[in-house]
Amino acid sequence: MEANKIASLFTTETLDKLFPKKRTNDFFEALFGDAEEGAYDISLGYDDISGDTLTLELKLHERPGCCLVCNLTQGLPQVFSRHPVINVTGIVEDVDTLLGDLANCKDWSLGHTEQRQQEMHVIPIHITLS
Repeated sequence: MEANKIASLFTTETLDKLFPKKRTNDFFEALFGDAEEGAYDISLGYDDISGDTLTLELKLHERPGCCLVCNLTQGLPQVFSRHPVINVTGIVEDVDTLLGDLANCKDWSLGHTEQRQQEMHVIPIHITLS
């Protein structure tokens, strides 16, 4: 597996295509009926490739005037893993297409919410490659 080639695929532009900014508002619209009710914006980031595991991140950025606290984000991996708007399965399918002949996505799981900064929490997406 060519880790450097795989890592180079995940540019900011590519990550924004895999998880468009509009998806955050769509998520909160589906959840609360109003996108303005959300306390954070979600973006997709690249973290690492180690062995046969590619790790991307769902980054939760606190919205101005809102409070991003651990008790708000700890249960999100379970919600995000099955929510049709977040669509982690679709993200992984798109990553599989992006990888082409370099690797195939075999399986995925979400890790526990990590607080990286007071105003940013991260949920890792671990993708097993073959």
